[in-house]
Amino acid sequence: MTPRSRPRDAKAIAHHYDISNDFYALFLDPLMLYTCAYYREPDGKLEAAQRDKVDLVCRKLRFTPGETLLDIGCGWGGLSIWAAQHYGVTAHGVTLSRAQAEWAAARIKREGLEGRCLVEYRDLRDLPAGARYDKIAAIGVIEHVGVPNYPAFFGNVREMLNDGGLYLNHGIHHEFHWKQTSQTDFLYEQVFPNGDLSGVSETMTEMERARWEVLDVENLRLHYARTCRQWAERLQARADEARAIAGERTYRTWLLYLACSSMAFESGSIGLYQFLLRKQWDRAGSAAPTTREDLYG
Repeated sequence: MTPRSRPRDAKAIAHHYDISNDFYALFLDPLMLYTCAYYREPDGKLEAAQRDKVDLVCRKLRFTPGETLLDIGCGWGGLSIWAAQHYGVTAHGVTLSRAQAEWAAARIKREGLEGRCLVEYRDLRDLPAGARYDKIAAIGVIEHVGVPNYPAFFGNVREMLNDGGLYLNHGIHHEFHWKQTSQTDFLYEQVFPNGDLSGVSETMTEMERARWEVLDVENLRLHYARTCRQWAERLQARADEARAIAGERTYRTWLLYLACSSMAFESGSIGLYQFLLRKQWDRAGSAAPTTREDLYG
C-alpha cells in the first residue's frame, strides 16, 4: 500500500458509493445502513436487524443527552440521525461521497433535526485542528484506511476525543492465515479499489500502540453473512430496476460481490468486529461497567 492522498481516497469512495442513491435503496433498509446488521432473532428481517444494530452501537457508546458524536465515514447518516433522535446527542457525520451527503442532508431536514445533526461531504483529515467530541464512531471505515495508515488514523481519532471518551470501531478483518485469491483480486479491482484488510491481532496492536484502552471486542461474523445474503436476495428481486439505474455490468458485479461476501463470512475467512475503545487519562477515575448486561438487557 502507498500513502493515501485525499484525491485518491475521494475517487475510490465515489467509485463504490456514488453509483446512485436509488440503486442502493433497492436492497438496503429504510435507514440506508450499508454495514453489518444485528439479528436478535436468527431468522430476523433486515429492517429490524439494522435498527437493532445502530441501537447496539449507541448503547455501547453509552450516550447521554447533550453529548457530541463524530460519525466518521457516516454513509447516508443513519447512525448520526438515530443518535440525535433517540439519544439526544448532537451528531456530526462526515463522508467522502457527495451522493450520500446530499441524501443525508435532505433527510435531516425532513426529520426536523437541523441544528442537532449535520452530515458533510468532508475528509476527516480536513476537520479543524481543535475539533473535539465526547464520543466517536467509525462504522465500516477501517476497510478503506489502509493498514500502513493505521497509526496515523488511530492517533488522529484519539486526538479528537475528549479525555475518557469512547470510540467504537466496527469493521471487517480477515483470518490470521488469510491468503490473496482471485476473489479478493476481483473485490479490490472492481468493487473496493482502496480496500485493505488486516487481522484482528494486527489491528489491536496498532490500537494499543496509539494508547487506546481496549474495553470490549465482539465478533458479528454470522450476522454479516446473513446481512449480505439478504442484500443479495433483495437486489436480485429488483434486478430490472437495478439494471435500469446502474446498468447490467454494475448490477452483476454487485450481485456477485454480495454473494461472495456472504459465503466468506459464513466460512470464517473474514469476520466483522466491533472494538470499543477508551481514551484513558486517569485509571483511578475512569471506571467502566464490569459486565455487558446493560447492553443486552
